[in-house]
Amino acid sequence: MTFARKLLMGSAATVAMLVANPALAQSNDAEIEALRAEVAALKAQLAELSAKVEKAAAAPAPVAVAGAEAKPAAEISWKGAPEIKGEGGWSFKPRGRLQIDAASIYPSDSIATDSLGTTVRLRRAQFGIDGTIPGGFAYRVEADIGGSSVELTDMYLTYKAGKNLSFTVGQHKPFWGFEELTSDLFTSFNERAAFHGAFGFERRVGLSATYAGKAVLLQGGVFADNAADLNGDGSNNSRSFDGRIVFMPKWGDTQLHLGASAHSHRFNDFSGTARYRARPFTRTTDTRFVDTRTFAANGEDSFGLEAFINHGRFHATAESHWLTAKRIGAFADPTFNGGYAELGYFLTRDSLSYKGGAVDRTKPSNPLGKGGMGAVQLNARYDWVDLSDAAIVGGRQQTYGVSLIWTPTEYVRFMANYGHLELSDAAVLAGGDGDYSADVFGMRAQIDF
Repeated sequence: MTFARKLLMGSAATVAMLVANPALAQSNDAEIEALRAEVAALKAQLAELSAKVEKAAAAPAPVAVAGAEAKPAAEISWKGAPEIKGEGGWSFKPRGRLQIDAASIYPSDSIATDSLGTTVRLRRAQFGIDGTIPGGFAYRVEADIGGSSVELTDMYLTYKAGKNLSFTVGQHKPFWGFEELTSDLFTSFNERAAFHGAFGFERRVGLSATYAGKAVLLQGGVFADNAADLNGDGSNNSRSFDGRIVFMPKWGDTQLHLGASAHSHRFNDFSGTARYRARPFTRTTDTRFVDTRTFAANGEDSFGLEAFINHGRFHATAESHWLTAKRIGAFADPTFNGGYAELGYFLTRDSLSYKGGAVDRTKPSNPLGKGGMGAVQLNARYDWVDLSDAAIVGGRQQTYGVSLIWTPTEYVRFMANYGHLELSDAAVLAGGDGDYSADVFGMRAQIDF
Protein backbone atom coordinates (compact mmCIF):
# COMPACT_ATOMS: atom_id res chain seq x y z
CA MET A 1 0.00 0.00 0.00
CA THR A 2 1.41 3.40 -0.98
CA PHE A 3 2.14 6.21 1.46
CA ALA A 4 -0.56 8.38 -0.12
CA ARG A 5 -3.23 5.74 0.39
CA LYS A 6 -2.25 5.22 4.06
CA LEU A 7 -2.40 8.94 4.71
CA LEU A 8 -5.79 9.23 3.05
CA MET A 9 -7.28 6.36 5.07
CA GLY A 10 -5.96 7.84 8.31
CA SER A 11 -7.58 11.18 7.61
CA ALA A 12 -10.91 9.56 6.73
CA ALA A 13 -10.87 7.59 9.99
CA THR A 14 -10.36 10.77 11.96
CA VAL A 15 -13.33 12.43 10.28
CA ALA A 16 -15.50 9.40 10.94
CA MET A 17 -14.61 9.45 14.63
CA LEU A 18 -15.56 13.06 14.92
CA VAL A 19 -18.81 12.60 13.14
CA ALA A 20 -19.72 9.56 15.24
CA ASN A 21 -19.46 11.51 18.54
CA PRO A 22 -22.69 13.56 18.80
CA ALA A 23 -21.72 15.32 21.98
CA LEU A 24 -18.62 16.73 20.49
CA ALA A 25 -20.44 17.64 17.30
CA GLN A 26 -23.17 19.55 19.11
CA SER A 27 -20.72 21.46 21.32
CA ASN A 28 -18.78 22.92 18.46
CA ASP A 29 -20.57 22.61 15.11
CA ALA A 30 -18.66 25.49 13.59
CA GLU A 31 -15.31 23.95 14.31
CA ILE A 32 -16.43 20.60 12.92
CA GLU A 33 -17.59 22.17 9.68
CA ALA A 34 -14.29 23.94 9.32
CA LEU A 35 -12.44 20.70 9.98
CA ARG A 36 -14.59 18.90 7.42
CA ALA A 37 -13.70 21.52 4.81
CA GLU A 38 -10.01 21.16 5.55
CA VAL A 39 -10.25 17.36 5.40
CA ALA A 40 -12.05 17.58 2.04
CA ALA A 41 -9.29 19.82 0.66
CA LEU A 42 -6.63 17.50 2.05
CA LYS A 43 -8.40 14.52 0.49
CA ALA A 44 -8.34 16.20 -2.93
CA GLN A 45 -4.63 16.97 -2.59
CA LEU A 46 -3.87 13.44 -1.47
CA ALA A 47 -5.81 12.01 -4.40
CA GLU A 48 -3.80 14.16 -6.84
CA LEU A 49 -0.53 13.14 -5.14
CA SER A 50 -1.52 9.47 -5.19
CA ALA A 51 -2.20 9.62 -8.94
CA LYS A 52 1.21 11.17 -9.61
CA VAL A 53 3.02 8.58 -7.47
CA GLU A 54 1.26 5.66 -9.16
CA LYS A 55 2.02 7.10 -12.64
CA ALA A 56 5.68 7.48 -11.79
CA ALA A 57 5.87 3.91 -10.43
CA ALA A 58 4.30 2.50 -13.61
CA ALA A 59 6.65 4.40 -15.99
CA PRO A 60 9.48 2.33 -17.65
CA ALA A 61 13.08 2.78 -16.51
CA PRO A 62 14.89 5.61 -18.35
CA VAL A 63 17.08 4.59 -21.30
CA ALA A 64 20.79 5.23 -20.74
CA VAL A 65 22.22 7.88 -23.02
CA ALA A 66 25.40 6.86 -24.88
CA GLY A 67 28.32 8.50 -23.18
CA ALA A 68 31.99 8.09 -22.46
CA GLU A 69 31.40 4.73 -20.74
CA ALA A 70 29.08 3.30 -23.40
CA LYS A 71 30.68 0.75 -25.73
CA PRO A 72 30.47 1.91 -29.37
CA ALA A 73 29.01 -0.35 -32.05
CA ALA A 74 32.30 -0.11 -34.02
CA GLU A 75 35.86 0.95 -33.29
CA ILE A 76 37.79 3.05 -35.82
CA SER A 77 41.58 3.23 -35.84
CA TRP A 78 43.97 4.75 -38.37
CA LYS A 79 46.59 2.71 -40.26
CA GLY A 80 47.25 4.90 -43.25
CA ALA A 81 43.49 4.66 -43.84
CA PRO A 82 40.55 4.08 -41.47
CA GLU A 83 40.24 0.52 -40.18
CA ILE A 84 36.79 -0.30 -38.84
CA LYS A 85 36.38 -3.12 -36.30
CA GLY A 86 33.05 -4.49 -35.11
CA GLU A 87 31.95 -7.07 -32.58
CA GLY A 88 32.55 -10.76 -33.20
CA GLY A 89 35.63 -10.37 -35.39
CA TRP A 90 34.43 -8.11 -38.21
CA SER A 91 36.85 -5.59 -39.70
CA PHE A 92 37.16 -3.56 -42.90
CA LYS A 93 39.95 -1.40 -44.30
CA PRO A 94 40.52 0.23 -47.70
CA ARG A 95 44.06 -0.12 -49.04
CA GLY A 96 46.08 1.26 -51.91
CA ARG A 97 49.43 2.41 -53.24
CA LEU A 98 50.70 4.88 -55.80
CA GLN A 99 54.22 4.67 -57.28
CA ILE A 100 55.50 7.14 -59.87
CA ASP A 101 58.83 6.28 -61.56
CA ALA A 102 61.24 8.21 -63.73
CA ALA A 103 64.30 6.56 -65.30
CA SER A 104 67.03 7.15 -67.88
CA ILE A 105 68.89 4.39 -69.77
CA TYR A 106 72.16 5.10 -71.54
CA PRO A 107 73.80 2.17 -73.42
CA SER A 108 77.49 2.41 -74.29
CA ASP A 109 76.65 2.23 -78.01
CA SER A 110 73.64 2.94 -80.18
CA ILE A 111 70.66 0.54 -80.06
CA ALA A 112 67.96 0.43 -82.69
CA THR A 113 65.01 1.23 -80.43
CA ASP A 114 63.15 4.33 -79.30
CA SER A 115 62.08 2.96 -75.90
CA LEU A 116 65.26 3.97 -74.05
CA GLY A 117 66.36 7.44 -72.92
CA THR A 118 64.37 9.22 -70.19
CA THR A 119 60.80 8.17 -69.45
CA VAL A 120 58.23 8.63 -66.71
CA ARG A 121 55.74 5.94 -65.78
CA LEU A 122 52.91 5.37 -63.33
CA ARG A 123 54.45 2.15 -62.02
CA ARG A 124 51.60 1.07 -59.79
CA ALA A 125 48.19 2.45 -58.86
CA GLN A 126 46.59 -0.26 -56.77
CA PHE A 127 43.39 -0.02 -54.78
CA GLY A 128 41.46 -2.59 -52.81
CA ILE A 129 40.06 -3.70 -49.47
CA ASP A 130 40.89 -6.24 -46.81
CA GLY A 131 39.41 -7.30 -43.53
CA THR A 132 38.29 -10.13 -41.28
CA ILE A 133 35.09 -12.15 -40.85
CA PRO A 134 33.88 -13.92 -37.68
CA GLY A 135 35.04 -17.52 -37.46
CA GLY A 136 38.72 -16.94 -38.20
CA PHE A 137 38.42 -15.78 -41.83
CA ALA A 138 40.22 -12.90 -43.54
CA TYR A 139 40.02 -11.57 -47.09
CA ARG A 140 41.75 -9.26 -49.56
CA VAL A 141 40.72 -7.91 -52.96
CA GLU A 142 43.06 -5.57 -54.85
CA ALA A 143 43.51 -4.44 -58.46
CA ASP A 144 46.09 -2.38 -60.34
CA ILE A 145 44.78 0.38 -62.58
CA GLY A 146 48.21 1.85 -63.35
CA GLY A 147 48.47 0.38 -66.85
CA SER A 148 46.25 0.57 -69.90
CA SER A 149 43.85 -1.96 -68.34
CA VAL A 150 42.72 -3.12 -64.92
CA GLU A 151 44.76 -6.06 -63.63
CA LEU A 152 43.73 -8.16 -60.65
CA THR A 153 46.57 -8.53 -58.17
CA ASP A 154 45.36 -10.17 -54.93
CA MET A 155 42.00 -11.83 -54.41
CA TYR A 156 41.93 -14.45 -51.70
CA LEU A 157 40.25 -15.80 -48.57
CA THR A 158 42.30 -16.96 -45.58
CA TYR A 159 41.24 -19.20 -42.71
CA LYS A 160 43.27 -19.27 -39.51
CA ALA A 161 43.10 -22.73 -37.95
CA GLY A 162 44.67 -22.14 -34.59
CA LYS A 163 47.64 -20.07 -33.50
CA ASN A 164 50.18 -21.13 -36.15
CA LEU A 165 48.32 -22.72 -39.07
CA SER A 166 46.41 -20.92 -41.83
CA PHE A 167 44.95 -21.79 -45.25
CA THR A 168 44.55 -19.48 -48.26
CA VAL A 169 42.45 -19.93 -51.40
CA GLY A 170 42.36 -17.55 -54.35
CA GLN A 171 44.90 -15.52 -56.31
CA HIS A 172 48.11 -15.03 -54.33
CA LYS A 173 51.85 -15.55 -54.70
CA PRO A 174 53.38 -19.01 -54.75
CA PHE A 175 56.29 -19.08 -52.35
CA TRP A 176 59.09 -17.97 -54.68
CA GLY A 177 61.51 -16.58 -52.12
CA PHE A 178 62.52 -13.77 -49.79
CA GLU A 179 62.47 -10.71 -52.07
CA GLU A 180 59.45 -11.83 -54.09
CA LEU A 181 57.39 -12.26 -50.93
CA THR A 182 58.54 -8.87 -49.65
CA SER A 183 56.00 -6.26 -50.74
CA ASP A 184 57.14 -3.91 -53.50
CA LEU A 185 56.46 -1.16 -50.95
CA PHE A 186 59.49 -2.25 -48.90
CA THR A 187 62.14 -3.44 -51.40
CA SER A 188 65.63 -1.92 -51.37
CA PHE A 189 65.55 -0.93 -55.05
CA ASN A 190 62.83 0.26 -57.41
CA GLU A 191 62.68 -3.21 -58.95
CA ARG A 192 63.42 -6.66 -57.62
CA ALA A 193 66.42 -8.62 -58.88
CA ALA A 194 66.39 -9.39 -62.61
CA PHE A 195 65.70 -13.12 -62.23
CA HIS A 196 62.26 -12.45 -60.73
CA GLY A 197 61.00 -10.94 -63.98
CA ALA A 198 63.06 -13.26 -66.18
CA PHE A 199 61.57 -16.42 -64.65
CA GLY A 200 58.00 -15.14 -64.78
CA PHE A 201 57.25 -15.00 -61.07
CA GLU A 202 53.61 -13.96 -60.74
CA ARG A 203 50.49 -14.48 -58.65
CA ARG A 204 48.39 -17.54 -59.45
CA VAL A 205 45.05 -18.97 -58.37
CA GLY A 206 45.52 -21.78 -55.90
CA LEU A 207 45.16 -23.34 -52.48
CA SER A 208 47.99 -23.10 -49.96
CA ALA A 209 48.81 -23.68 -46.31
CA THR A 210 51.22 -21.87 -43.99
CA TYR A 211 52.65 -22.95 -40.66
CA ALA A 212 54.29 -20.03 -38.86
CA GLY A 213 56.13 -21.06 -35.72
CA LYS A 214 58.43 -18.95 -33.60
CA ALA A 215 61.56 -19.91 -35.55
CA VAL A 216 60.26 -22.08 -38.41
CA LEU A 217 58.07 -21.16 -41.38
CA LEU A 218 56.57 -23.81 -43.68
CA GLN A 219 54.59 -22.87 -46.81
CA GLY A 220 53.18 -25.03 -49.59
CA GLY A 221 50.41 -25.08 -52.15
CA VAL A 222 49.02 -26.18 -55.48
CA PHE A 223 48.32 -23.51 -58.10
CA ALA A 224 46.77 -23.05 -61.53
CA ASP A 225 47.49 -20.02 -63.78
CA ASN A 226 47.20 -16.31 -63.13
CA ALA A 227 43.55 -15.22 -62.99
CA ALA A 228 43.93 -13.21 -66.21
CA ASP A 229 45.01 -16.37 -68.09
CA LEU A 230 42.21 -18.61 -66.85
CA ASN A 231 38.98 -19.15 -68.74
CA GLY A 232 35.68 -20.83 -68.06
CA ASP A 233 35.71 -23.65 -70.60
CA GLY A 234 38.09 -25.92 -68.68
CA SER A 235 40.79 -25.93 -71.38
CA ASN A 236 43.45 -24.39 -69.12
CA ASN A 237 44.98 -27.17 -67.06
CA SER A 238 48.22 -25.46 -66.04
CA ARG A 239 49.33 -26.58 -62.59
CA SER A 240 52.22 -26.11 -60.22
CA PHE A 241 53.35 -27.39 -56.84
CA ASP A 242 55.27 -24.89 -54.74
CA GLY A 243 56.87 -25.12 -51.31
CA ARG A 244 59.17 -23.13 -49.04
CA ILE A 245 60.86 -23.67 -45.70
CA VAL A 246 62.46 -20.94 -43.58
CA PHE A 247 64.54 -21.09 -40.42
CA MET A 248 64.26 -17.67 -38.73
CA PRO A 249 65.78 -17.56 -35.23
CA LYS A 250 66.37 -14.30 -33.40
CA TRP A 251 69.18 -13.70 -30.94
CA GLY A 252 68.76 -10.46 -29.08
CA ASP A 253 68.65 -7.70 -31.70
CA THR A 254 69.90 -9.95 -34.50
CA GLN A 255 67.39 -11.53 -36.91
CA LEU A 256 68.63 -14.46 -39.01
CA HIS A 257 66.79 -15.93 -41.99
CA LEU A 258 67.77 -19.05 -43.98
CA GLY A 259 65.35 -20.47 -46.53
CA ALA A 260 64.86 -22.72 -49.53
CA SER A 261 62.02 -23.15 -52.02
CA ALA A 262 61.13 -25.69 -54.73
CA HIS A 263 58.68 -25.42 -57.63
CA SER A 264 57.34 -27.72 -60.32
CA HIS A 265 55.19 -26.18 -63.05
CA ARG A 266 53.47 -27.84 -66.01
CA PHE A 267 52.14 -25.55 -68.71
CA ASN A 268 48.67 -25.44 -70.18
CA ASP A 269 48.22 -28.08 -72.93
CA PHE A 270 47.50 -25.30 -75.43
CA SER A 271 50.66 -23.35 -74.55
CA GLY A 272 53.69 -25.50 -75.37
CA THR A 273 56.28 -22.72 -75.45
CA ALA A 274 58.51 -20.87 -73.00
CA ARG A 275 60.37 -17.57 -73.04
CA TYR A 276 62.63 -15.99 -70.43
CA ARG A 277 63.82 -12.36 -70.54
CA ALA A 278 64.69 -9.49 -68.23
CA ARG A 279 64.42 -5.70 -68.26
CA PRO A 280 67.48 -3.53 -67.58
CA PHE A 281 67.07 -2.53 -63.91
CA THR A 282 63.85 -0.57 -64.55
CA ARG A 283 60.29 -1.13 -65.76
CA THR A 284 60.04 2.18 -67.59
CA THR A 285 61.11 0.41 -70.82
CA ASP A 286 59.82 -2.68 -72.62
CA THR A 287 63.25 -3.41 -74.12
CA ARG A 288 64.89 -6.57 -72.76
CA PHE A 289 68.62 -6.78 -73.41
CA VAL A 290 68.70 -10.50 -72.46
CA ASP A 291 66.07 -12.77 -74.03
CA THR A 292 65.91 -16.49 -74.85
CA ARG A 293 63.23 -15.92 -77.49
CA THR A 294 60.40 -18.45 -77.69
CA PHE A 295 61.24 -22.16 -77.72
CA ALA A 296 59.20 -25.36 -77.35
CA ALA A 297 58.67 -26.49 -73.74
CA ASN A 298 55.87 -27.97 -71.66
CA GLY A 299 56.99 -27.12 -68.14
CA GLU A 300 59.71 -25.99 -65.77
CA ASP A 301 61.25 -26.99 -62.45
CA SER A 302 63.10 -24.57 -60.20
CA PHE A 303 64.51 -24.15 -56.73
CA GLY A 304 65.94 -21.26 -54.75
CA LEU A 305 68.10 -20.48 -51.74
CA GLU A 306 67.80 -17.36 -49.61
CA ALA A 307 69.61 -15.77 -46.66
CA PHE A 308 69.09 -12.58 -44.67
CA ILE A 309 70.57 -11.07 -41.52
CA ASN A 310 69.48 -7.88 -39.79
CA HIS A 311 71.23 -6.26 -36.85
CA GLY A 312 70.56 -2.69 -35.81
CA ARG A 313 71.11 -0.37 -38.75
CA PHE A 314 72.82 -3.05 -40.85
CA HIS A 315 71.37 -5.80 -43.06
CA ALA A 316 72.71 -8.25 -45.64
CA THR A 317 70.71 -10.35 -48.11
CA ALA A 318 71.54 -12.97 -50.73
CA GLU A 319 69.39 -15.13 -52.99
CA SER A 320 69.88 -17.40 -55.97
CA HIS A 321 67.38 -19.29 -58.13
CA TRP A 322 67.88 -22.04 -60.71
CA LEU A 323 65.24 -22.84 -63.34
CA THR A 324 65.24 -25.83 -65.73
CA ALA A 325 62.92 -25.60 -68.73
CA LYS A 326 61.44 -28.96 -69.81
CA ARG A 327 61.96 -28.93 -73.57
CA ILE A 328 59.80 -30.89 -76.02
CA GLY A 329 61.60 -33.40 -78.24
CA ALA A 330 65.19 -34.66 -78.19
CA PHE A 331 66.73 -31.48 -76.80
CA ALA A 332 68.77 -30.97 -73.68
CA ASP A 333 66.88 -29.14 -70.94
CA PRO A 334 68.55 -25.75 -70.31
CA THR A 335 69.08 -24.52 -66.77
CA PHE A 336 69.12 -20.78 -66.18
CA ASN A 337 70.30 -19.00 -63.05
CA GLY A 338 69.95 -15.63 -61.37
CA GLY A 339 70.49 -14.02 -58.01
CA TYR A 340 71.77 -11.05 -56.03
CA ALA A 341 73.84 -10.10 -52.97
CA GLU A 342 73.04 -6.92 -51.05
CA LEU A 343 74.35 -4.84 -48.16
CA GLY A 344 72.38 -2.04 -46.53
CA TYR A 345 72.85 0.52 -43.76
CA PHE A 346 70.63 3.19 -42.18
CA LEU A 347 72.26 6.59 -41.82
CA THR A 348 69.63 7.43 -39.19
CA ARG A 349 68.82 5.55 -35.99
CA ASP A 350 66.48 3.11 -37.73
CA SER A 351 66.37 -0.53 -38.74
CA LEU A 352 64.62 -2.81 -41.20
CA SER A 353 61.46 -4.46 -39.95
CA TYR A 354 61.08 -8.23 -40.41
CA LYS A 355 57.80 -10.15 -40.27
CA GLY A 356 56.60 -13.54 -41.49
CA GLY A 357 59.69 -14.43 -43.51
CA ALA A 358 59.99 -11.11 -45.38
CA VAL A 359 60.93 -7.44 -44.93
CA ASP A 360 58.10 -5.34 -43.50
CA ARG A 361 57.31 -1.63 -43.16
CA THR A 362 60.01 0.77 -41.93
CA LYS A 363 58.70 3.00 -39.15
CA PRO A 364 61.05 5.97 -38.71
CA SER A 365 62.08 6.57 -35.12
CA ASN A 366 61.95 10.34 -35.75
CA PRO A 367 59.45 10.95 -38.56
CA LEU A 368 59.11 14.18 -40.46
CA GLY A 369 56.56 16.46 -38.81
CA LYS A 370 57.36 15.18 -35.31
CA GLY A 371 60.71 16.81 -34.78
CA GLY A 372 62.74 14.52 -37.07
CA MET A 373 63.59 13.98 -40.73
CA GLY A 374 62.52 10.35 -41.13
CA ALA A 375 64.69 7.35 -42.02
CA VAL A 376 67.55 7.43 -44.55
CA GLN A 377 68.94 4.17 -45.93
CA LEU A 378 71.85 3.36 -48.27
CA ASN A 379 72.06 0.03 -50.15
CA ALA A 380 74.51 -1.63 -52.53
CA ARG A 381 73.80 -4.70 -54.66
CA TYR A 382 75.30 -7.08 -57.20
CA ASP A 383 72.57 -8.65 -59.37
CA TRP A 384 72.91 -11.17 -62.18
CA VAL A 385 70.81 -13.31 -64.51
CA ASP A 386 72.21 -15.89 -66.96
CA LEU A 387 69.85 -17.04 -69.72
CA SER A 388 72.33 -19.07 -71.76
CA ASP A 389 72.62 -22.85 -71.48
CA ALA A 390 72.63 -25.87 -73.82
CA ALA A 391 71.37 -24.70 -77.22
CA ILE A 392 69.66 -21.60 -75.80
CA VAL A 393 71.64 -18.35 -75.90
CA GLY A 394 69.69 -15.58 -74.19
CA GLY A 395 72.61 -13.63 -72.79
CA ARG A 396 73.97 -12.68 -69.38
CA GLN A 397 73.22 -9.45 -67.52
CA GLN A 398 75.18 -8.27 -64.48
CA THR A 399 74.20 -5.16 -62.53
CA TYR A 400 76.17 -3.19 -59.95
CA GLY A 401 73.67 -0.96 -58.18
CA VAL A 402 73.31 1.52 -55.34
CA SER A 403 70.16 3.05 -53.88
CA LEU A 404 69.32 5.87 -51.49
CA ILE A 405 65.95 5.69 -49.71
CA TRP A 406 64.30 8.45 -47.71
CA THR A 407 61.26 7.45 -45.65
CA PRO A 408 59.95 10.69 -44.08
CA THR A 409 56.94 8.87 -42.57
CA GLU A 410 56.00 5.22 -42.57
CA TYR A 411 53.53 5.67 -45.46
CA VAL A 412 55.64 7.89 -47.74
CA ARG A 413 58.86 6.94 -49.52
CA PHE A 414 61.33 8.44 -52.01
CA MET A 415 64.01 6.37 -53.79
CA ALA A 416 66.96 7.08 -56.07
CA ASN A 417 68.77 4.22 -57.88
CA TYR A 418 71.84 3.89 -60.06
CA GLY A 419 72.81 0.70 -61.87
CA HIS A 420 75.76 -0.12 -64.13
CA LEU A 421 74.96 -3.07 -66.43
CA GLU A 422 77.49 -5.39 -68.06
CA LEU A 423 75.97 -7.48 -70.87
CA SER A 424 77.36 -10.43 -72.80
CA ASP A 425 75.74 -12.36 -75.68
CA ALA A 426 72.81 -9.96 -75.39
CA ALA A 427 69.79 -10.55 -77.60
CA VAL A 428 69.60 -6.82 -78.33
CA LEU A 429 72.75 -5.60 -80.07
CA ALA A 430 74.46 -2.26 -79.44
CA GLY A 431 76.51 -1.06 -82.39
CA GLY A 432 76.19 -4.53 -83.85
CA ASP A 433 77.77 -6.16 -80.78
CA GLY A 434 76.18 -8.33 -78.07
CA ASP A 435 78.80 -7.40 -75.47
CA TYR A 436 78.39 -3.88 -74.10
CA SER A 437 77.42 -1.89 -70.99
CA ALA A 438 74.65 0.49 -69.97
CA ASP A 439 73.95 2.95 -67.18
CA VAL A 440 70.51 3.30 -65.62
CA PHE A 441 69.29 6.09 -63.32
CA GLY A 442 65.91 5.79 -61.61
CA MET A 443 63.74 7.64 -59.10
CA ARG A 444 60.46 6.84 -57.37
CA ALA A 445 57.88 8.73 -55.33
CA GLN A 446 55.56 6.47 -53.34
CA ILE A 447 52.59 6.69 -51.00
CA ASP A 448 50.43 3.90 -49.63
CA PHE A 449 47.66 3.36 -47.14
